[in-house]
Formats: sequence, structure tokens, C-alpha cells
Amino acid sequence: MKQTIAMLALMLTACNSGSNVTAPGDSSDTHPYAGIGADEAIRLTGTEPFWGGEVSGGTLTYTTPDNPDGWTIRVDRFAGRNGVSFSGDMEGQSLTAAVSPGQCSDGMSDRTYPFNVTLKIGGETRNGCAWTEAQPYSGPAAP
Repeated sequence: MKQTIAMLALMLTACNSGSNVTAPGDSSDTHPYAGIGADEAIRLTGTEPFWGGEVSGGTLTYTTPDNPDGWTIRVDRFAGRNGVSFSGDMEGQSLTAAVSPGQCSDGMSDRTYPFNVTLKIGGETRNGCAWTEAQPYSGPAAP
């Protein structure tokens, strides 16, 4: 468990693109990230390979072009100092999605998203972008 929390903290720190990074071990900021409410749905998107998903109500649905209905798994939420993460098991592999604030581009459209996401499934890591209804992406609705 300590290893998982340390990895999540490291991932959330690494995803930050802003200049207000609190260094690990700096105890000046002890408040958990409050930029995304526990009851907010978070939408996820990524390319190369294409993937997507949504986190809502204690579950994460992960989709791919091969499985557009996706896999829905139960996840636990962790609010760090610079974002939130969600962890669970998908088909026998650990899954962690770390979401942190920062401008993000999917590289395929003219959209700008308010959050970066790092998705780790087993030993594979994918990067992408995220948004919520309260903090939507900017750009065209249908690129």
C-alpha cells in the first residue's frame, strides 16, 4: 500500500506542468487537491493508441476502439497535493489513472483540455487529457 501511495504521489507530481510544484517531503502544503470534487465525473481521452474513459461514482470505464463499450471496474479515489488518482484491478492487472491540472492537447484536434492524465495498466503507461463538466475542454465540439 505504501508503494502504491508513493507511486501515485510521484505520478501526480510528474504530471504537473505548472510552476507551483511542491517538492516531495515539503510539508508546507498538506491539503489534498480540491480542484475536482469527489462527486464530479471525469472524462478521459488519449491517442497512440486510442483510448478513453470516464470516472464516476466509484467506477472507471475504460474504452478502446476494439471495445467501445469498455471495461467497468471499481476504483478507489486518492486526492494528493496536485491532483487525484483512481486505482483498481482490470482483468487481473492493476490500473491507476492519475489526473493533474495543466493544459493538455490530444495532438489530433484543436481542443485544449484542463487536465493531464497518466494511465497505467499493468506494466503499460498511457498519457492523455481529461475534463469535467465544471472544467470543460475548449475548442470544437466535433473536431
